[in-house]
Amino acid sequence: MNADTFARDERQPHLNDTKLRSTDVSLFYDKFQALRNISLDIPERAVTAIIGPSGCGKSSYLRLFNRMNDLIPDARIAGRVELDNVDIYQRDVDVVDVRKRVGMVFQRPNPFPMSVFENVAFGPRRHGVRDHAELASIVERSLRQAALWDEVKDKLAHPGLALSGGQQQRLCIARVLAVEPEVILMDEPCSALDPVATLKIEDLMRQLCSEYTIIIVTHNMQQAARVSDVTAFFMMEEDRAGVLVESGPTSSLFTNPREKTTEDYITGRFG
Repeated sequence: MNADTFARDERQPHLNDTKLRSTDVSLFYDKFQALRNISLDIPERAVTAIIGPSGCGKSSYLRLFNRMNDLIPDARIAGRVELDNVDIYQRDVDVVDVRKRVGMVFQRPNPFPMSVFENVAFGPRRHGVRDHAELASIVERSLRQAALWDEVKDKLAHPGLALSGGQQQRLCIARVLAVEPEVILMDEPCSALDPVATLKIEDLMRQLCSEYTIIIVTHNMQQAARVSDVTAFFMMEEDRAGVLVESGPTSSLFTNPREKTTEDYITGRFG
């Protein structure tokens, strides 16, 4: 990594306020342990990158924060997962509310088979917004936040699936933004995109983190270095359970990692 990679560090936010936290979290799929004793604080209004080799539990960890692992049969967790200091796995927690506050963007763009407008309006409609003028305002605001409005403002009635891959991914981001989340989870959001579309998504992440807490899972070391404020490095133990090796400010972790395993991974010696 060159010095320019970390030029933005001078304007990093103060990473003092914790938005999300996992404490001694282990995740099991039936008898298989996918994560072991993960303790990590996720700072508010910053981009946190989760890196590590395939199979080390990065995506499983990401899904803890909007309880998507609940949808997998025989999945169970031990430990504590907090959003604003509240354990989101308590029995009295409203899972629908958690998923409204913590949105998710998937690896491959997944627009619904409906118009651009209806893709973005889908979430607000589900949450009770019926007034067309209000919906139109939400759609425009969300598409502007996703840096897509100028490209689709004359195509709102066109199918979302007719957009390019990069536009579809930004449409999916707009769909998440439309329900006004506080956190955006991104699971390798650029892996299916070309370099030009990837840079647009990365620029968008840097813009959005002034208002939202973002966690991104990525295999791309350069991407993690470009977009994130904090990086967490995961590895597998011999039984294939994912563990947290180390975490810290991205500039420090990439230039002066504490663990040799981290250095070996980010320099390409394995992974």
